Order: sequence, then C-alpha cells, then structure tokens
Amino acid sequence: MQTQQHTAHRTVARVQGKVHLGPDSQVDDKSLWFTPQSPELTDPFLVLADDLFSAPGFEWHPHRGLETVTLVLDGVLEHGDNIGHAGTLAAGDVQWMTAGRGIIHRELAFRNERAHVLQLWVNLPAEKKLVDSRYQDLLATDRPLIDHENARIDLISGTAAGLSGPALTHWPISGSVITIEPGRSVEHLLPGRDRAFFSVLSGAVTIAGRVVVAGQTAWSDPVSDADLSAIDLRTSDADTPSVVMTFSGPPIRQPVALGGSMVMNTHAEIGQAYRDFLAGEFGAVPRQARLQYR
Repeated sequence: MQTQQHTAHRTVARVQGKVHLGPDSQVDDKSLWFTPQSPELTDPFLVLADDLFSAPGFEWHPHRGLETVTLVLDGVLEHGDNIGHAGTLAAGDVQWMTAGRGIIHRELAFRNERAHVLQLWVNLPAEKKLVDSRYQDLLATDRPLIDHENARIDLISGTAAGLSGPALTHWPISGSVITIEPGRSVEHLLPGRDRAFFSVLSGAVTIAGRVVVAGQTAWSDPVSDADLSAIDLRTSDADTPSVVMTFSGPPIRQPVALGGSMVMNTHAEIGQAYRDFLAGEFGAVPRQARLQYR
C-alpha cells in the first residue's frame, strides 16, 4: 500500500535587504545579499555576493571546504583554475565549483570589459570538505526549462516537474531561477527538511504572504514534519515579469569557521588550510595567459 506524502505549507521567517559596499580594489561595485555573520540562520548557505567588475577582478586565489555557485547576470566572465579548466560564461550561464580539498582559480571580466555576477557560497559537511575539486559549467542552453502557464523555471540543481537540474552536488541542494508573469502565481515545491531562500532579482513577489521587492531575500526555515513542502509566489499586475533566484538545502548543523576564502569547522583547520596552500598542496599557482580573442 502506497503511503500518501504530506505536503506542508511554508512560511517566511524573515526578509532582509542586500548591503551595498561599493567599489574596492577588485570590483567596480559590490553588494552582499546576505552575509555569514549568523551561519546558523542561513545554514547550509554562507554568503551571496553581487559583484560588478571590469579590471582587475579576482586574480588567482585559493579555496577549501566549500562549493561556489556563480550566476552571470550580465557581460562575460572569464575563468580558469589549476586543474585544467579555462573558458568564458555569458549572461544566464552558471558555474558550480567544488573547492573541496583545495583549488586555485580566478574570475575576470573577459577583455577587461564587464562582468556582473552573483556568487553563492555553499557549505560542505566535515566529512566532505576534503573531496576532490571539480568545475561544472552549466550553460543556460543546456539546462532544463520548465514552462508553466504562469511561470518559467530555469532548473540548476535538484528536481522539479519530473526533471533534474544538471548540477552534481555533494550536499542535496536545489536551485532555480523562476520568472513569474505579472498578476500570476506559482506554487514552488521543495523538501520539507530544507532551508530555502528567495532573492528577488527584479520586480516584486509576494512570498507566503510577505511582499519581497528587488534587492531583498526571503528566508523559509525547515518544516520538520513534512517530506514535501510548498510555498506560494505571487506577482502584482505590473508591466513586466518578476524574477526570483531560489536555493534550498538541509542544514548541516556543524560548527563553521571562516578564514578568507577557506571554510572549515575549526580555526585550527583554517590555519592548516593556509599552511597546505603555502606548501604547494593545492598545486601550483598557474601561469596561464589570458584567453585570446579576435
């Protein structure tokens, strides 16, 4: 006899606005949609950075113990790493990088012209922090696109409507970009155990009864007694569609230690990560030339 799955209706725990930081030595402009100051509230996610840059961008730097998910909003992103990957990503493309035990990479604006990206840091549990490093380029043209009457779901990871996003993940993360037509609604389904965030990239969306406008992020905490959960997304009768980026995943519930570009469980492990990097255990810093163009 088949057991009927209980679907719970989610609520919004809090809404927060992004913090504008302005230009620095690497970027022309920077904002943080959310920060790692209270990781227990965003677990398994750590930070969502919004970077606009031309030159210099982010030259060779190391990472350990996390995954980064980079969505190109505008321009062209040039990337490379020390395990043999190099290329460009255009608007709509996504890169999912597993730093794992250690990787050295860079992110630059192609031709030093313009790149506008969102980068999400996803934590890894202690037993997976030192997995092998890898890159996945998830081109917009290669990802499943689910067309509903009211909305379009660009699926990055996880499953929806019987389809699976192309990203391979070390922790069960679901992610998509949802475009909702004016005056319409869509019911977004996700595992009950997940913590989810909804960042409104454009327009305004009423999420479980809370109005969330462009530049704001709504958080929904796990629903522990349900296998499946649903949250209602509605738009007003505006002239243009609204766009929401959403990711969800079960909290890891382990200590978090951050040290620059390293994310471990203890500060001693952060120190060891930098010693390993300086000792060459991440591999050599590449001497790779910039990508050529005509």
